[in-house]
Amino acid sequence: MKPASFEYVAPPSIEAALGALAAGGGEARVLAGGQTLGPLLNMRLAAPRCLVDIGRIAALKRLETNADTLFIGAGNTHAAIEDGVDPSTTGRLLSYVASKIAYRAIRTRGTIGGSLAHADPAADWIATILLLDAVLTIAGPSGSRRVTAPDFMTGVFSTAIGPSDILSAIELPRLSTRARWGYYKVCRKIGEFPEAIGAAVFDPERGMNRVVAGALDGPPVFLATIAEAVAREGGAAASMAAVSEAIQAAAPGIDPIDLRVHVASVRRAVFQAIGP
Repeated sequence: MKPASFEYVAPPSIEAALGALAAGGGEARVLAGGQTLGPLLNMRLAAPRCLVDIGRIAALKRLETNADTLFIGAGNTHAAIEDGVDPSTTGRLLSYVASKIAYRAIRTRGTIGGSLAHADPAADWIATILLLDAVLTIAGPSGSRRVTAPDFMTGVFSTAIGPSDILSAIELPRLSTRARWGYYKVCRKIGEFPEAIGAAVFDPERGMNRVVAGALDGPPVFLATIAEAVAREGGAAASMAAVSEAIQAAAPGIDPIDLRVHVASVRRAVFQAIGP
């Protein structure tokens, strides 16, 4: 199939893109890398009146670092992040996560902002921003606002981004050199969306202990009890029973078979982080 007819605009700035979205009257869609929207257009599951291509906006590709924070423009591709946007521990974690997304051909076009805006529960970046306690900047008609990772994804394929808004940047803490992290996902084959994601980071210098379970039936969940227990007691605190109980408490009603897969992914991420 081919997409329904639409108007195409490629604004040079965020302000111009916001103007094009507003002019669309709710019938305009943002095109970032197009790796998700393209197939939806071809199958006519999406039929916008106007397509606003933000892929040429330089401000969305910015990369900035300071002593404590890494700023990533939402227009940066998975491949750019995979190839190393920052030499810090945070940058290495992001590079690893990016390298496991789909295939290299897709990573050269797909963007971190596009993935986050689509908000598939099984997406890697959705779990990663929660793990790192990221802050996201959303540009809108009334100016920019900052949204924390727990408040960003409001449901399946649903976020705090409004119909006339654009996700412009992601702000992440730069982990210390003492930080350890783990990231493990279960896929039927390489390149597919995962059935379960486990992610963990322990940074004693910054007092940051976080464990996340992703690829659930909704937004990823923060397993605070497991994170703090592992930080205090070590790997013994991440027993199958303890992790299972924590996931069930955070995601009530999870299928028993799915639960086993999620428990395995979380435990492997934890043990990657803390070592043998």
